[in-house]
Amino acid sequence: MSSLHKSRIADFHDVLKEPTIALEKLRELSFSGIPCEGGLRCLCWKILLNYLPLERASWTSILAKQRELYSQFLREMIIQPGIAKANMGVSREDVTFEDHPLNPNPDSRWNTYFKDNEVLLQIDKDVRRLCPDISFFQRATEYPCLLILDPQNEFETLRKRVEQTTLKSQTVARNRSGVTNMSSPQKNSAPSSLNEYEVLPNGCEAHWEVVERILFIYAKLNPGIAYVQGMNEIVGPLYYTFATDPNSEWKEHAEADTFFCFTNLMAEIRDNFIKSLDDSQCGITYKMEKVYCTLKAKDVELYLKLQEQNIKPQFFAFRWLTLLLSQEFLLPDVIRIWDSLFADDNRFDFLLLVCCAMLILIREQLLEGDFTVNMRLLQDYPITDVCQILQKAKELQDSK
Repeated sequence: MSSLHKSRIADFHDVLKEPTIALEKLRELSFSGIPCEGGLRCLCWKILLNYLPLERASWTSILAKQRELYSQFLREMIIQPGIAKANMGVSREDVTFEDHPLNPNPDSRWNTYFKDNEVLLQIDKDVRRLCPDISFFQRATEYPCLLILDPQNEFETLRKRVEQTTLKSQTVARNRSGVTNMSSPQKNSAPSSLNEYEVLPNGCEAHWEVVERILFIYAKLNPGIAYVQGMNEIVGPLYYTFATDPNSEWKEHAEADTFFCFTNLMAEIRDNFIKSLDDSQCGITYKMEKVYCTLKAKDVELYLKLQEQNIKPQFFAFRWLTLLLSQEFLLPDVIRIWDSLFADDNRFDFLLLVCCAMLILIREQLLEGDFTVNMRLLQDYPITDVCQILQKAKELQDSK
């Protein structure tokens, strides 16, 4: 470890040991990258995403309160109607006589259950293929959710629920068509077979199952937006960072901590995921146009070239902005970019500059290329050195 790196770690420790964290100082340090040693990044992200307050003395009580609240969400939202134990407030008899799967009442718990399944199936398909370049999300977590996996209770895991729902949908399709060799509705989709991954022993669960639970609970608590494809790419790096925390006391609660940090992050970027807001001033279309406006101010020749070729920002910047660049780089590089984004006191204004920097750094190739070549460049970005990109974005910021 270099002396410069040791010095940076010491600077972080100096800021974080104060009774009241100096937020501006923390942002300044974090903007240049947060060391992963000692769980520094995990702690800084929790502060920068407003999960932990600036007063250190309140951390213990707030964490305990939030983690208990998350356990309460698990109890209320991962229970299949008709399976929960009587002492959890839902007995078999209650559901059988007062409510049942064919109840037409929209307030029926069964009706809600079936609607939730539609959301759950989409989440399940997306989280199973999360970060395919690494095996992390397919591996078993050291801290499975004992509340759900405890053999003494009758909770149903979301994975089991998906399996049963898929089997039922296959049966229905077969019966309605009158054909006995009807293929599964999911058979022709991207690799998302229920048997695609090795089945873990009882009492274990993979990291992707934890992410699935986080997204499902978020969808339940936020019915206005529910789940939109791409949210899995936002929660993935957050969970990975917290679940690999070298401090086991923090790592044990990675699921709850990720949920609340993800919720706070989504509160700031959720407009990107709401189609009806696309053309509003807070929507994704406005932000994409802002990238081109910035490019026009910084490099008018390149801007005119893209305009001439009718390369609209929707063709590439939609994904860049909506997913916070999580699909353009390898996970460690995405995490480094997010250090700077989370430290931005103007909340993601810097992201627009990063996108602009990405264009300017390949300007020579773009100026020489035709439409097809340039689209390939923008949809499979060639530069892998994110420090170079961030440095260029900072230059653009300072030259305003």
